[in-house]
Amino acid sequence: MTSLDAEVMSALSTVVDPELDEPITDLGFVRSIILDDLGVEVHLRLPTSFCSPNFAYLMASDAMDALRLMPGGGVVRVMLDDHHDSDKINLGLATDAGYRGTFGNEAHEDLEELRATFKRKAHIASMERSCMQMLQRGTWTLEELPLLELRDLPDCAKTKSLVRRRAAIGLPTAPDSRVLVDGDGVAIPERDVPLRLRMAATTRRSIEGNAHFCRGLLATRYAGSQEIDAITGPVITDLRSGA
Repeated sequence: MTSLDAEVMSALSTVVDPELDEPITDLGFVRSIILDDLGVEVHLRLPTSFCSPNFAYLMASDAMDALRLMPGGGVVRVMLDDHHDSDKINLGLATDAGYRGTFGNEAHEDLEELRATFKRKAHIASMERSCMQMLQRGTWTLEELPLLELRDLPDCAKTKSLVRRRAAIGLPTAPDSRVLVDGDGVAIPERDVPLRLRMAATTRRSIEGNAHFCRGLLATRYAGSQEIDAITGPVITDLRSGA
């Protein structure tokens, strides 16, 4: 992999499926990358041809934005393959039409509100993981959880994930910030902790279950394909002069 290849993959790894809360690079949604003297062309694919058009557009648009921030990337082209709205989405991306300009009267939802909803769900799931980790370690009891602060959490991937997700929805990330809070950052009282944790666990299981299901659909849809999977990564073609 060349330095430009690595930069492209790094940029795409910042793009997250809003519903599954995982990078599109990990999910196997990046089908191919073509590098040429003009710039970068990326092809995306999804588990089915009827995946939600708003999610499809959001991911493709986010990929475009991420790649445009890459220094020296040149002209950026992002295309969605094998979706029932591929032509419409690809035209909208190519002309910078935006979501409403792409879908017109079909654009019933506000994408930013949709994005915010799934960011809140991702925070709930991440918060539950961190709280359950402390309970399973036996270092904190259910009654003590309302007092748990970020500085009490171990330096691990779960904690870093929680801090990122708090920042994404505007919650404080200072060491003395309470961990178990609602979407507005208000600490959850002790009497409500068991119910809130059960509800949070339901949200987490839904996200994890959907991610597992989508991986299975993607593998089935492209079974026997010579193209990518989430392990080997996308097909990368370098057409640059002197490459």
